[in-house]
Amino acid sequence: MGELLAYLARALVDEPDKVRVEEFEEDDGSLVLELSVADDDYGKVIGRGGRTAQALRAIVKAAAVKDNRRVLVDIVE
Repeated sequence: MGELLAYLARALVDEPDKVRVEEFEEDDGSLVLELSVADDDYGKVIGRGGRTAQALRAIVKAAAVKDNRRVLVDIVE
């Protein structure tokens, strides 16, 4: 899941080398993915009205369904 999120984020930003995805497992078994990008690229990842961020979350959640997992995507600074 983290690789998919990183791949999608790298396609959106100007500085793909600065894309980082950290994975954490919560107590209930859900997977948390924290996405961080360069300071100038946050607008591109979030998108107008948060639409790009919602699309990223939807794609990652759809991919997680086949593994029967719950995934949360956080965009952090």
